[in-house]
Amino acid sequence: MAKSRVLIIDDEKDLVELVSYNLKKEGFLVSSALDGESGFAAAVRELPDIILADLMLPGIDGLEVCQRLRSESRTARIPIIMLTAKSAESDRIVGLELGADDYVTKPFSPRELAARIKAVLRRTTLQSSTTSSTTIRRGELTIDLGRRDVNCKGKCIPLTATEFRLLHHLANHPGRVFSRSELIDAALGREIAVIDRTIDVHVTGLRKKLGDCGEWIETVRGFGYRFRE
Repeated sequence: MAKSRVLIIDDEKDLVELVSYNLKKEGFLVSSALDGESGFAAAVRELPDIILADLMLPGIDGLEVCQRLRSESRTARIPIIMLTAKSAESDRIVGLELGADDYVTKPFSPRELAARIKAVLRRTTLQSSTTSSTTIRRGELTIDLGRRDVNCKGKCIPLTATEFRLLHHLANHPGRVFSRSELIDAALGREIAVIDRTIDVHVTGLRKKLGDCGEWIETVRGFGYRFRE
């Protein structure tokens, strides 16, 4: 079985060495960069299976790195875990809004980080293996499950892996109301520790990217969300 490739973007050399050592013991292939610019360049060049990006980086910070990765077609769907010394909910929400799939607050144990990486990769692999060539069409919105492409009015919409899972799950069950807890299970997985607003943040970001097609996702106050019939 091919080993998963992890790119670490962090300016703390000691931390990078510690994380690299432990991830290699877990069977991962690891590369690293010590600043945002070189980290973004490495991601585009290497196309790793997952990226760990520190929030505070010299040059461009981790949030801008995340935003640029999501804007680049070659890296748009690579899962990203943000590493942050900031524990404030607002900092986590900003990271999620910009497309991060998960976050880990420093200090963290290498075992916890490895578990988070495996959980994110497991969800990504499961999504890839369960999709087929089936296409869902709702008005001017088209979701190609096999190619993992989303189009609105003929325009391709770049989504993160989490956003695609969330949209696919809702669109595949039109009219059904899902609670936030159910959507966390479907799009994020219970292995991930989440904050109350996580799904709200992802839905808001998804609607914004979809533009006019975002109207298909309806809020059911007091319950959760549904995809309009």
